[in-house]
Amino acid sequence: MISTLQRTIRPVWASRGLHNSAVEALKYQAPGDTVTASYGKFISEIKPQHLSSVVLHRSKRMVLDSIGVGMIGSTTDVFELALQHCQHMYAPDDISSIYGRTGTRLSPTLAAFVNGVATHSMDFDDTWHPATHPSGAVLPAVLALSDMMPASNKPSGLDFLLAFNVGIEIQGRLMRFSNEAHNIPKRFHPPSVVGTMGSAAACARLLSLDHSKCSHALAIAASLSGAPMANAATQSKPLHIGNASRLGLEAALLASRGLEASPLVLDAVAGVAGFNAFYEDYVPQPLESPNKNGHMFLLEEQDIGFKRFPAHLGMHWVADAAASVHKLLVGFGPGTVSPAQVKDILLRVPKSKYINRPFPDSEHEARHSFQFNACSALLDGEVTVQSFTPAAMMRPDLFALLSRVRVEHPQDNPANFNLMYGEVQVTLVGGDILKGRCDTFYGHWRNPLTNESLKKKFRNNAGAVLPSEKVEKLIDVVEELDRLGDCRDLLSELQ
Repeated sequence: MISTLQRTIRPVWASRGLHNSAVEALKYQAPGDTVTASYGKFISEIKPQHLSSVVLHRSKRMVLDSIGVGMIGSTTDVFELALQHCQHMYAPDDISSIYGRTGTRLSPTLAAFVNGVATHSMDFDDTWHPATHPSGAVLPAVLALSDMMPASNKPSGLDFLLAFNVGIEIQGRLMRFSNEAHNIPKRFHPPSVVGTMGSAAACARLLSLDHSKCSHALAIAASLSGAPMANAATQSKPLHIGNASRLGLEAALLASRGLEASPLVLDAVAGVAGFNAFYEDYVPQPLESPNKNGHMFLLEEQDIGFKRFPAHLGMHWVADAAASVHKLLVGFGPGTVSPAQVKDILLRVPKSKYINRPFPDSEHEARHSFQFNACSALLDGEVTVQSFTPAAMMRPDLFALLSRVRVEHPQDNPANFNLMYGEVQVTLVGGDILKGRCDTFYGHWRNPLTNESLKKKFRNNAGAVLPSEKVEKLIDVVEELDRLGDCRDLLSELQ
């Protein structure tokens, strides 16, 4: 019957002039031979035993950090707006819990959305290379889906971590097929694309979908992806993570019901854009299915970057460089830094328009401003959560320093989180020149936070909305997650 149909419609295709190679690829490539099919097979066949001790350790740190930044993110205005929208515009469906809101529940997809918004509302969530925010798009979806599952069939802690790691792995693999993806983005926000795909993959794994439905989940997610960089440094940027989490979950649920999409969405087909609609230099490679020798997750090869303060990742280089100059400045004065000491401030940073903001007007712009973060660190010796409060942002001394800032973009300082550096040079009124440089900040994947530093960050963040005993219980539950018979202990602590 298929052969008859193909013979019938071949003249129609030919009459429309569709490129013959595209037609042949779409019609005759065996589904099992495609890149897309290899991804579906990997998602469906990967098992908990393929998670090494290193991957388990690193992914549990990611889960803990992501919950923490989601908790403090639930105190923000943008989270409150998103939550109110979901509560007022949709019928009640009390299934999945919400960060920082005891007793509040929404439908799984809406819970994934608002928790994703919370996670990115302060730009405090983890970062990887090539550049994306991997956890925020995946964890809220996996938590919401776990809440949705019957009490008698909750995933084990190990199955939960497997689904989470599948979501991280798919994001990393897709981004490594593009040179463009290695650089600080210009056109679209990467988690709005690969995050949606990662969320779909994680949920497909947790739903135990077969390889065909896993492939369809990815293809459906591709049709739900994308957000422009113009919305960076605005209240809408957190929606990118919320939508990635929500829409990835929806893609997996639609695939579970039998909805189909392109079987070649990850393949390179001449004349028919799939994933290369986002990355034009995308060169796909199949993803090998795990075998008896296991699978080497990308997380084992490269750790995750955890932020010490809530701002764009690029800010951490200039903040650390400026903090080192602060120590020198204090030695020139009465123990504090005064703008009266400073004649000129020169920042040597990569060229990236959306994080070059001389006088930010909002906390969101401030989180994306080389100038603001450098001057805050010069004044205070560090950048913290409080640096972005209205009182801190409106200080006359901060404005005075901002007015003295110049920016240079050296040729040897690329817009790449794996290669960039931050340099701060301060010329004093008396003529002295003080310099600070950061090549790898504390928290970068090359210099990761210690467990103690990560727990301190979590306690500060989660403690903004939870009592201390609940904070400590969450630390213990996440640490034991791979040894729990089911994930109800984690879910109950988040309620």
